[in-house]
Amino acid sequence: MEHDGQLELYAAVADQLKEAHARVRALQVPEGVRMALTRKLLVITAAAKHDLADATRRLDRFTADLDAGRVPDEER
Repeated sequence: MEHDGQLELYAAVADQLKEAHARVRALQVPEGVRMALTRKLLVITAAAKHDLADATRRLDRFTADLDAGRVPDEER
């Protein structure tokens, strides 16, 4: 039974990551900013393979930053 709960958690995080990627693609920001945000999401995705709890915390912070309009400066 615990295995089913873990699979549901992975599925929920995967859905949240998918939504976050869609939000980043829809942002009207310079390409450098979009690339920086995408890299952050890729790091979170990689973390989810090893530490789901940490990845969930990172994703929550990432989403909160997007909600608040906090995005990185464009790289030069």
